[in-house]
Amino acid sequence: MTRKKRRLYMLGLALLGLGSATALALTAFQDNIVFFYSPTQLQTQQVGDRNFRLGGLVEEGSIQKMQDGLTTSFRVTDTAHTIDVRYRGQLPDLFREGQGVVAEGKLTDGVFVAREVLAKHDENYMPPEVSEALKQAGVYKNPAESETKTAKKE
Repeated sequence: MTRKKRRLYMLGLALLGLGSATALALTAFQDNIVFFYSPTQLQTQQVGDRNFRLGGLVEEGSIQKMQDGLTTSFRVTDTAHTIDVRYRGQLPDLFREGQGVVAEGKLTDGVFVAREVLAKHDENYMPPEVSEALKQAGVYKNPAESETKTAKKE
């Protein structure tokens, strides 16, 4: 075998290895990517049978505990559209009506079946995805701005 052929084989093997590594990395990332949607975005986009995050506000008067004590159903809204959510497990302590929430799961027969529910951690925090969705819906009120306006009026 000549030096030129040996170099060509080595280059081919290197490219094959790089291609294989790239393919493995991309399939690993594809399995871990979780998209975020608001209830309004779910009305216009098809999400298929994959996990995604749903964010918005827990609708007032919508929380219902089932008799098994573990399953809870509630509605998430961005004030323009609402989606029913069902969750089996212990909810975060800060979960309540009117608060921001992000739930991860799948849409099944028009009901979002959550496998994880995250609640905001204080009265001023809202996940960036939820605040962006509320801004797009035209109903977002920045807590810091409203406190500043109140202080200026006094």
